[in-house]
Amino acid sequence: MTQLTSDGNDLETARCLLATPTVCCVSAARPNPAQWVWYALGGGLPRHLSGWVLEDTTRRSWVLRHLARALVQLSPVVVLCLLVPPVPMEFRVSAAIGGTLIGLLFSLAYMTETTEHRAVKAGHPPGTTARVRAERVERERLEKRARYRDGGSGSFD
Repeated sequence: MTQLTSDGNDLETARCLLATPTVCCVSAARPNPAQWVWYALGGGLPRHLSGWVLEDTTRRSWVLRHLARALVQLSPVVVLCLLVPPVPMEFRVSAAIGGTLIGLLFSLAYMTETTEHRAVKAGHPPGTTARVRAERVERERLEKRARYRDGGSGSFD
């Protein structure tokens, strides 16, 4: 059985976080497809996947990943909109497209709060996603600037 620290991380993850505080430590564990659909619909994942949740909500492509989750959430409504109303198909398609665009707009408006909530639900303290994203941006800025220094290879990895 895995021992957990007070913040819910396992001891190996806690040691990794203490050793390298600016680098996100993620195990190879990923959710299976059913777990991912549940996660995309707003459900929680098992505690051993909390590192993956943090990686999912803070990596460079986090906005696209958020939009993919939003499309999964909108898909049942779009399917119903296309199948149920007794009107011509053109109206149903235009309503489905319009509803999807409005849904994505609202999703974009609240995306930072939504991803923060996902990370908190996975056991990370509030503010973690913003801190990790800011550290990544700063690290990338330093790496980009380091390419032009004298005598350096330009990468910290």
